[in-house]
Amino acid sequence: MAFDGFPPFISAQLHYLINHFPDKIKVEQVLSGGKSYTGGLDRFTLLIPYCLDHIKWDVIYNAEFPLAPPDIIFGREDEDFHPLPMAGGEGEGDLKSRTKNILSDWKNKDPTRLLALILELRDQYMSYQRDRVGEVDDDRLKFEINTICSREIIYPVGRKYASTPSAPRLKLMSTSELRALFSIDDVKLPSWLDGMCMAEYLPHLEESLEKQVLEAVSLIDIRRRFIEALAPLFGRPLEADPVFCRKATFLASSGSFVFLAHFLMSTQFPKQQPTLMLQSSQHISPQGFPKKSPFLTEYPWSPRWDVSQMAERIFDFLVEESLNFKRFCNESQPQH
Repeated sequence: MAFDGFPPFISAQLHYLINHFPDKIKVEQVLSGGKSYTGGLDRFTLLIPYCLDHIKWDVIYNAEFPLAPPDIIFGREDEDFHPLPMAGGEGEGDLKSRTKNILSDWKNKDPTRLLALILELRDQYMSYQRDRVGEVDDDRLKFEINTICSREIIYPVGRKYASTPSAPRLKLMSTSELRALFSIDDVKLPSWLDGMCMAEYLPHLEESLEKQVLEAVSLIDIRRRFIEALAPLFGRPLEADPVFCRKATFLASSGSFVFLAHFLMSTQFPKQQPTLMLQSSQHISPQGFPKKSPFLTEYPWSPRWDVSQMAERIFDFLVEESLNFKRFCNESQPQH
């Protein structure tokens, strides 16, 4: 993600925050401090994942005074959230002291500073919300929070006389590294049974997730063996993903027509067939880019075939498709 227009020290801190925050964080509402200021952008809004939703915090630097830490403005609904120790306050706790130390020891050339500040504030915000939950007159909610205090959860607040407590809303979150291996959108959550509490439910969820992740790991080897099965037909790949084995590129030819064959594999391979895309080595678009085919997914495929048969059927398909692609490249080539 590019942050053009920011002073270098803000850009460096934003890059580090985006790349190292545990969840996927977004940047919006990028602005400059005023019409008269020409030094660049110095304020923005962070969308921070929190309990199935996002909280929005405005981060305001003053690029004219780069040694100063940024101000953080929280949402209107959190006007009682005070992350810094109050003057003369007692028993404010370690979290607020850590936040104060980060701000007092601010080093604008340290790219890790913004991340450290946001993480500390998020920890304080979670503590603040737990305290608010403790004030709600709901015995079931208090029980759930006390038994899974280390987890993030949204639980519906019901009346005390409700006969059957409703199920919580659950959302799985993952790092970018895990998403490359395993799609959490495809995870099947265990059923929630009447009368169940989260302390009972979570072990079943974790056991189910462990099995699904182990299965996803085993699929890496299947994708690797598929890429290896392509080599006798297409030659050694020009490049291939060595970790998750989700993409590979081969140099191919049809007579004198030379092209690249790109193979893109999802985490659902072999249940889901690879997406193919051809790229000419001899034809350039008017914009100056190599000509490419649309994504190709309509060809013979069965997840029950062994990898050598999968490779052979794709090779046979591309023998015919390369002629269509060559015709497309020649017909769309501008005449001189």
